[in-house]
Amino acid sequence: MRLSRTSVAAALVALLALGGPALAAPTAAALPVRPAAVPADAATVTVTGEGSASAEPDLAVVGAGVEATAKTSQAAMDTQSKAAAALLAAVRAEGVADRDVRTESVSLQPVHDYTGGAPRLTGYQAAQSFTVKVRQVARTGAVLQAVTDAAGDAARIGFVVFGVSDPAPLQARAREAAHADARAKAEQYARLSGRALGRLISLSEDASTTPRPVPAAGDTPGAGMAAVPAAPGEIRATATVTAVYALV
Repeated sequence: MRLSRTSVAAALVALLALGGPALAAPTAAALPVRPAAVPADAATVTVTGEGSASAEPDLAVVGAGVEATAKTSQAAMDTQSKAAAALLAAVRAEGVADRDVRTESVSLQPVHDYTGGAPRLTGYQAAQSFTVKVRQVARTGAVLQAVTDAAGDAARIGFVVFGVSDPAPLQARAREAAHADARAKAEQYARLSGRALGRLISLSEDASTTPRPVPAAGDTPGAGMAAVPAAPGEIRATATVTAVYALV
């Protein structure tokens, strides 16, 4: 038996009216969601944006320590411990909180004299190193001086680095500058091409440099130091992005 087109249409209408699941219209949730594709022949412009931001440092990190040499290991450790205690007392007197002082290493090793070829034990060297965070940058020089005054010839200054306690806002400003730079370049290229700048298609961060302090001093013995000037300078963060815009 052959059904006419009219009969088939009537049957479908009846099934839909009955709520037949097989013929129910798909819901919005069942439809696949696909990102809007860029037509293959669409005109685009790809640009690189660079940005930077600067700030005054609000933190100094000092690498300080003590070192002592003696005939016996016990004597070396005793001398080192006494110098370390004096160092810690001095930085605390300068207003540095206990949470901002951390022991980085403690060492004890033999000292040999290699004159004549065969090594000859001459004593022992004991050392201890600390990192000291100075949250009042203007006090950095005073802390350095306090270390050398307290520990004397045993004092060692390994480094002084400056930075920011919270680098996130500075890095965010660098990213904003990079984004603005990319858009300004894209607008210029669109204008030169006789087009208008369309929507942003893609954006990726190529590189960013989290604000990092730069070493300001080498390994310097403490003896003989008078006033200790410190120049914090400026902390800088940078960011580079690649952006693709449509041209309309």
